[in-house]
Amino acid sequence: MTYTRMGNSGLIVSRMCFGTMTFNAGSEWIPGVAKVDQNDATEMVHHALGSGVNFFDTADGYSSGESEVILGKALGKRRNEAVICTKLGFRQSDQIGDAGLSRAHVLKQIDGSLDRMGIDHIDLLVLHKTDFTTPVEETLAALQTAVEHGKVRYLGVSNWPAWQVARAVQYQRDHRLAPFVAGQYLYNLVSRDIEQDVLPMMADMGGGLMAWSPLAGGLLSGKYDPEKLEDGEGRLSEGGDFLGIDTGTARKMIETLTDIAKAHGAHPATVALAWILAQDRSHSVIFGASKMSHMDAALAAPGLTLTPDEQKALSDIAPPNKRYPHWFDTMMTDELNTQILS
Repeated sequence: MTYTRMGNSGLIVSRMCFGTMTFNAGSEWIPGVAKVDQNDATEMVHHALGSGVNFFDTADGYSSGESEVILGKALGKRRNEAVICTKLGFRQSDQIGDAGLSRAHVLKQIDGSLDRMGIDHIDLLVLHKTDFTTPVEETLAALQTAVEHGKVRYLGVSNWPAWQVARAVQYQRDHRLAPFVAGQYLYNLVSRDIEQDVLPMMADMGGGLMAWSPLAGGLLSGKYDPEKLEDGEGRLSEGGDFLGIDTGTARKMIETLTDIAKAHGAHPATVALAWILAQDRSHSVIFGASKMSHMDAALAAPGLTLTPDEQKALSDIAPPNKRYPHWFDTMMTDELNTQILS
């Protein structure tokens, strides 16, 4: 296992983060995803700990909080070996105020997460989504209260646009508030939009990436035919394709992953995860599992070193399209200064 600091902080985490969205105690939530019961979850959590993983991700919205309950029970007396990240922000009920990032909802959900997991503090609290109905200053003040009361140690965001994160971080700096040190974003070989704005912003402002859906919902594991997703086994076969990847691109990526995997005696999923880890030393990857074999393929990623040619072969298949002003910046880069300073 390899480790990194989470952004510009002293929090040291394994670069492989075990995501627990699959944990479920019986609720009907996202068929094909949430299907791991307490016994299997406990076995998986202990396997992760034994493999050097100290980083675990959950959320109050995963199976209506059941994921948090199961994770807390699975860790049990080994809680102090784990860095627990949980998230809040999504609607919890039909009550008007039971959603978002208002002071009332943030503080309520923090207490709820602590209670469900049976712990006295959250190591990393991530805001799961944006809330444009609540002033960001109110949200940041509520987070500061939770930090000062010892209920939360570190803060992060997920799915926020770069401009909103930058504005919030500057406000935190100006008012000496606890800063955002983590960003949880969709990132994989065929979904690389964040390379345009989010990743440069995070590098400049001291945030570490937690890549979610690193296998594009299982597509990059090689178990699906891109043109016949319904014939596979898992979330994509049950209508869980929310990325809409072009089938030609998906097929070429899977073929390349398979070829590189064969050369290393590895699984295609291992190669896809290793590519993310190779992009930046600060990146961490959230991997999920419904079977122990899924875990083993993921946990092999830190030990797989891709050659520069292999990285390029993968990177060239689905680069993000540069939008204005990104293409203008690239076109107008001063060649002399770039040359002498590189």
